[in-house]
Amino acid sequence: MKKNDKDKDTTVIAGRKPVQELLLDSPERIDLLYLQKGRQDKNFERTIQRCKKHGIKYKIADKTELGRIFPGNHQGIIARVAALSFADYDEILENLSESPLPLLIVLDQVQDPGNVGVLSRSLYALGGAGIVTAKHGGAFLGPAAVKASAGALNKLAVARVNNISQALDKAIDMGINIYGAGLDVDSTSAYTAEINLPAILVLGNEEKGIRFNVEKRCQKLIHIPFRREFDSLNVAQAGAMLISEFSRRVS
Repeated sequence: MKKNDKDKDTTVIAGRKPVQELLLDSPERIDLLYLQKGRQDKNFERTIQRCKKHGIKYKIADKTELGRIFPGNHQGIIARVAALSFADYDEILENLSESPLPLLIVLDQVQDPGNVGVLSRSLYALGGAGIVTAKHGGAFLGPAAVKASAGALNKLAVARVNNISQALDKAIDMGINIYGAGLDVDSTSAYTAEINLPAILVLGNEEKGIRFNVEKRCQKLIHIPFRREFDSLNVAQAGAMLISEFSRRVS
């Protein structure tokens, strides 16, 4: 049983059999699993074990809450799912240099689905390799993100990883250049910085920026120099401008 709720902008799959099939075939698509409070059967325990195995967030909720999420016969289990399929992160790294623009965008706790969607339009149009986000703490890539992307998210390679820092370590081991968007004292103007491809560009949370442990993996911080006093650009705007500068450097 599947429902698209435009008001809440989410896609859910409900019912024991559909959710169990999703857990077995495409667990990476599940953003959050709701289980009805009070259930204590073998399927309930097995479902929790599968969630733990695949690092899927789950919530024990009462029947009333489940009814608000899916006002039908949910059978005590509902999965909130992404509106797209995900690629393998290792494969994206291996094929990075084959993209017209060998640039991978890594999102560190970027929360707004609209920002992810708009950003993906710029990345796809300029030939970028794909987007990486964390399984927990990032934007839900549901209908809002896909709509804002004008379909680009369904064409780009999109991967979700358990740990951004560890994912960047793997890229560093492969000799991939890591750049972070930031305004720290050691940050360089994107227009004058030495930029080498293939590369990863890390974009941080809309308010807090890149987390410390993630920033440590960035070999260089870059920023867009302002010609007027201004607070900031949102992550989609700043990201698009930086992607354009990376594209300009393609030889």
